Amino acid sequence: MDKVGWSFKSFRTLLVVASVTFPILVTFTLIHQISVFDLVQAFNALAAKAHNATNIALKQGTQNATTTNFLQQGAQNFLRQGVTPGILEERTQTQSLSGPKNNSFEDGKNVLSLSTTTISNDKLLDGLLVSSFDEASCFSRYRSYLYRKTSPHKPSKYLISKLRNYEHLHRNCGPSTKSYNKIMTMGTNFSKIDVSTKCKYLVWTAANGLGNRIVTLVAAFLYAILTDRVLLVKFGADMFGLFCEPFPDSSWLLPRSFPYWKDQKHIETYESMLKNTNANSSQELLPPFLILNLQHTHDGHNNFFHCDGSQDLLRNIPVLILSSDQYFVPSLFMIPSFRQDLSKMFPEKDTVFHHLGRYLLHPSNEAWEIIRKFYEAHLAKANERIGLQIRVFNTHRAPHQTVINEIIACALQHKLLPDLNTQKSVTSPSKKKTSKAVLVASLYSEYGERLKTMYQANRTVTTEVIRVYQPSHEERQKSNDDMHNIKAWTEIYLLSLCDALVTSPKSTFGYVAHSLGGLKPWILQRAYDETIPDPPCRRAKSMEPCFHYPPKYDCRVNGTVDFTSLFQDMKHCEDVSSGLTLVNGNH
Repeated sequence: MDKVGWSFKSFRTLLVVASVTFPILVTFTLIHQISVFDLVQAFNALAAKAHNATNIALKQGTQNATTTNFLQQGAQNFLRQGVTPGILEERTQTQSLSGPKNNSFEDGKNVLSLSTTTISNDKLLDGLLVSSFDEASCFSRYRSYLYRKTSPHKPSKYLISKLRNYEHLHRNCGPSTKSYNKIMTMGTNFSKIDVSTKCKYLVWTAANGLGNRIVTLVAAFLYAILTDRVLLVKFGADMFGLFCEPFPDSSWLLPRSFPYWKDQKHIETYESMLKNTNANSSQELLPPFLILNLQHTHDGHNNFFHCDGSQDLLRNIPVLILSSDQYFVPSLFMIPSFRQDLSKMFPEKDTVFHHLGRYLLHPSNEAWEIIRKFYEAHLAKANERIGLQIRVFNTHRAPHQTVINEIIACALQHKLLPDLNTQKSVTSPSKKKTSKAVLVASLYSEYGERLKTMYQANRTVTTEVIRVYQPSHEERQKSNDDMHNIKAWTEIYLLSLCDALVTSPKSTFGYVAHSLGGLKPWILQRAYDETIPDPPCRRAKSMEPCFHYPPKYDCRVNGTVDFTSLFQDMKHCEDVSSGLTLVNGNH
């Protein structure tokens, strides 16, 4: 009798499972078009849930109808979520949004084919980042990938290994370690006899505006990697709230106990060292601390920084204090002892800032909250996002209306924005309208307001809906203002999330945005009076920032040279004819 009862219960269980799962799986297949492999996985998951639920129902003596309702509700939830456990876990940790990545989540198409490995690769930027950070300490580090398209430019394995090696060095030699404390406590009294120099340091100090500071941060980091130095940054109050800590288990902030935090007058400079070493070749006389000024106003001695002889001297100095407002990365490619390493790190030469910037520069939680809210409110639902970065150095030489006309001419010529429909003709209502969001970043409100008025008052010939947004307009640059820098950094980052960019010439603000985003922008030509340049803009050859004031001295022949004639991966910039930028060799 027990066997009969057991058989009846088993039969009833199978009947319930079959009656519930079969129609669900048919519907699931038709709607989501999943693969056979995913279908089997879904069936197994649902069957297991059904079997467990039925056993519970039978033990409690409930009716089949109750069990069926429970199973149907669970299946509907599963179908509605349309995600694998790995993706579901990821979504519970992030705010909902409808950016480029998350459209696939909302649509529910092909989601089951996404593996947790794919998510991990995207989240860690194909190995650039490590997973050891506490996510709450820096939300942008592991969530920014949800807001931008996956980069087609993958970091080399060699670059990833160099980053892991650097992290190990920073952990062992960073602030509060035994080596750091010995060197910094002794200050200028330090000598080779006193302590081992296995730990060496590059101290970054701020110069000029935020854009200049960021490009030099990335250049300094690359120089630190190449020379086995620990990068420490001397941030003032106007920089503290911008970025997260980039290195695991250690800080990149220079402690205020640094012996020369306030007064650096008594530290030897790079210029004086060159003179002294010319007079006396003994390296025993090299100073323990040295100021390395690579600002464009000190371009005389820059003519030797890229020489191997200078690097041989600098290599023996424990602490270099860097001051620069230039993206001096191209000069590192000129140094023979660095070129092989750099070529292995960056097979695509124009990805230096793109990779290192995404590794190093993560918006702080305060900055990220501003970025996230603005993106979700204004940019996420657009079919395409166009960024306009407008920096006018002299409004008298180029009036606002001239610049606006130039921007419109550039955008229309390259089909970034549609023309206006002056005929007022009625288009077919059956055609689905698409939208473009235009993000305007400028100190002046006129640009955003005039573009917004123009597209609000007129239809477009393509029927596209154009919405214009300008987050702020400070009217003038405030280099040492913390709130100004927060606004500037958030707008740079928002621009980097766009699909296409139009940028101003010679603007490091624009350089950072397009390099982070992996974009080749349309760079406006310099306008004068009311004349619109022809062409109004040119497409950049590279994603890299421009090195405005490169050296002209050829170390090998003791004469001047145009380095574009020596290196096929260097070209003159579109916006600064004497400047240099890195390009891929086929340009």
